[in-house]
Amino acid sequence: MATEIRVPTLGESVSEATVGTWFKKVGDVVKADEPIVELETDKVTVEVPAPASGVLSEILAANGETVGLGALLGQIAEGASAGAAAPAAKVAEPAAAAAPVAAAAPASSMPPAPAAAKMLAESNLSSEQVDGSGKRGQVLKGDVIAAVAKGISAPSAPAEPVKIQARAPSSEADALREERVKMTRLRQTIARRLKDAQNTAAMLTTYNEVDMKAVMDLRSRYKDIFEKKHGVKLGFMGFFTKAVTHALKELPAVNAEIDGTDIIYKNFCHVGVAVGTDKGLVVPVVRDADQMSIAEIEKEIGRLGKAARDGALSMADMQGGTFTISNGGVYGSLMSSPILNAPQSGILGMHKIQERPVVVGGQIVIRPMMYLALSYDHRIVDGKEAVTFLVRVKESLEDPERLVLDL
Repeated sequence: MATEIRVPTLGESVSEATVGTWFKKVGDVVKADEPIVELETDKVTVEVPAPASGVLSEILAANGETVGLGALLGQIAEGASAGAAAPAAKVAEPAAAAAPVAAAAPASSMPPAPAAAKMLAESNLSSEQVDGSGKRGQVLKGDVIAAVAKGISAPSAPAEPVKIQARAPSSEADALREERVKMTRLRQTIARRLKDAQNTAAMLTTYNEVDMKAVMDLRSRYKDIFEKKHGVKLGFMGFFTKAVTHALKELPAVNAEIDGTDIIYKNFCHVGVAVGTDKGLVVPVVRDADQMSIAEIEKEIGRLGKAARDGALSMADMQGGTFTISNGGVYGSLMSSPILNAPQSGILGMHKIQERPVVVGGQIVIRPMMYLALSYDHRIVDGKEAVTFLVRVKESLEDPERLVLDL
């Protein structure tokens, strides 16, 4: 008897994935719970464990294929003896796997949830255009958000006014030296979400600079004691995250988001920390950062950063952020304008610390300075609030005792 390998539930608003890498080939012996195939979703990479021990007898979804929830990926035959039949088994052609993958979800017998119905009307969509994830296929608010993010529009909507032009052909000499590689699902999602943010939000950026001497002196004095006590290095992200949470409490609009004609104010601070990986940028979330100490923040950022680089982030690690911090300074960036991480209304860009001459108390001195950039959604955040937010972050970092005293 064969055991089926199917696409597991991938998380809120995630309805499909791309088959990344099979760790086993047909005929290989597998053990229960051993990672057998990697799936790439819009947000994270997920390893699917073998549901049983045996021999991989069939692979029904090849690398690069798009598969839906519950789609059949392959089968495991019982016992090592099944290996004898392995040569007869083969990887199914993509067309053979298309049927279960492309099968449409049955029509829902439930009307859309009230919040979803409201959003459908605002987006000029019908419930038939959206795959429901609720009971009996009911369309939920998250399903509509996902559909809008994918670019689904009403049937009567006109075609895009600007057509994507095919790239001009390369010369014969250049073509031989080019390499065409399909974008990963994560990279496609990054591209789509960043462009959607530009198209949707009234994005504006304000700048300031911060004298990092006080933080650097404090860090230099206590980094050894800090690491010995807490088991984690004292970096700059703990100070910045804490400074951000203080400012967010004073300027709640920067921590809010727009939902249709409503503004949702978040009475908590889930701070996303942008992390660069080999596969692209991901933004794991430090949840309830406003309730954490600097040591707790550093530990959580360390855990999330390692998980991101190892491709081990869970869906829960990626969801629910209310504000994002992006540190381009680690790559040497002196100044940039970060793009919003929708539906958030603010993102702080950190940059390279560079010694510059500044005037302090009427004297020209050399100080370690960093440019800060706050990109914000002007639909919800006024210029005064944005500038005040950035000034509050600057004040906290230039007088870090304020962070300890909660001032």
